[in-house]
Amino acid sequence: MTRYISTRGASPPIGFLDAVLAGLAPDGGLYSPEVWPTFTSAEIAAFAGQPYAKVAAAVLGKFAGPDIDSAVLLDMCEEAYSTFSHKAVIPISQIGDNLFLLELFHGPTLAFKDVAMQLLGRLYEHALSAQNRTLTVICATSGDTGGAAVEAFRGRANMRIVALFPEGRISEVQRRFMTTATDANVRCLSIQGSFDDCQNIVKASFCDEAFRTAVDLSGVNSINWARIAAQAVYYFTAAVALGAPGRSIAFATPTGNFGDAFAGFVARQMGLPIARIVAATNSNDIVARAFQDGLYARGNVAFTQSPAMDIQIASNFERLYFEMIRRDGVETARTFKAFAETGAVNVPPEALARMREIFSGMSVDEPQTARTILSVLNETGELIDPHTAVGVAAASRTVLPDPTTPLVVLSTAHPAKFPDAVLAASGQTPHAPRGTADLAARPERFDRLPADAETVKAYVRAFAGV
Repeated sequence: MTRYISTRGASPPIGFLDAVLAGLAPDGGLYSPEVWPTFTSAEIAAFAGQPYAKVAAAVLGKFAGPDIDSAVLLDMCEEAYSTFSHKAVIPISQIGDNLFLLELFHGPTLAFKDVAMQLLGRLYEHALSAQNRTLTVICATSGDTGGAAVEAFRGRANMRIVALFPEGRISEVQRRFMTTATDANVRCLSIQGSFDDCQNIVKASFCDEAFRTAVDLSGVNSINWARIAAQAVYYFTAAVALGAPGRSIAFATPTGNFGDAFAGFVARQMGLPIARIVAATNSNDIVARAFQDGLYARGNVAFTQSPAMDIQIASNFERLYFEMIRRDGVETARTFKAFAETGAVNVPPEALARMREIFSGMSVDEPQTARTILSVLNETGELIDPHTAVGVAAASRTVLPDPTTPLVVLSTAHPAKFPDAVLAASGQTPHAPRGTADLAARPERFDRLPADAETVKAYVRAFAGV
């Protein structure tokens, strides 16, 4: 049986589906596999030309083990990825010499979060189908997670979802993907604060055992292991399309909560030859600074044209830290409790050296983001969104030891999700894909609450009827 352990070492190991439904571990840690599953080079090579859903089922199967029958898992993957508008699900385009874009935005809410969330909704439904229980899913969003989660969970039996977003800090299109849902099992909360405030409310909710039990709480932020596992899949498909495992591939990943970048680490742990992962941040550069100087220290959140990365607490950094200090749960717990109290911790030198073997961090400022949107348009005819622009700008400053190594930028959102920023940078308004053009005309439904955990918990209790 594949089992999952907490990064903080004080929660008992559990199975895959239990880890999916739990989200955060009871001790406040994040679940990771007890033993890393691996593929052989021959198995990775065999992914070439396979449908995306089949590769996803193979990768997820390594993590699910006997918890899900392989045929059932394949059916779930095929159903999840049939919601994408492109037959390849996540196509690759070339924008320069050995520079590629991996288009992750062809799902129903036009962002990379759909890749994992469409599958996660089906995993939840499968896990709950034989149980007489209704879960409350609560998520904090810096823009894209909320819309993807609402789309994946709305109308599903045995689930209710509450999405928290920072008021005025996400694009109108991002907000409307959440707030125009009319299903009875959906609630959206506009929180008067930053994304970090929203995330802290979610973490406080999980740490309140009485509340957690009363509403049967679960989480779908990238703290949820299934999100990370599902995102690791596209590292495999992209790398194999560009010659892996016969050669190594590098990736530049726009990142805020560090989940998408950590998914690359997961793929590498499973045997994929990844030469480098560039963690590209905007001016909210907590991750970039950690890799550069070894100080993981939060600052004040700066609000930017790439709002999904306006984060100063990168939750998944805890998973990487746990791995780099050789899975010492006691030390991880001490470190991240200290971080919660002081806002700053030092990465031990040996752990930092191990991180730097795989990761580099790069921060991209606002003018450079805008210039990159324009330059990519001028050079390729392609419009990109501000988050993708951060990745492209970081990639352009990255020097790899082998200049022939392909460098893949994860294109995390469709430019139509950020029309104002794209228009300001490029002079062009991105075209809204079919099926989303009437989003602006749909009525919205959401509630406004202060950035206070007790107020939000009272709201969720009322929604759950407990």
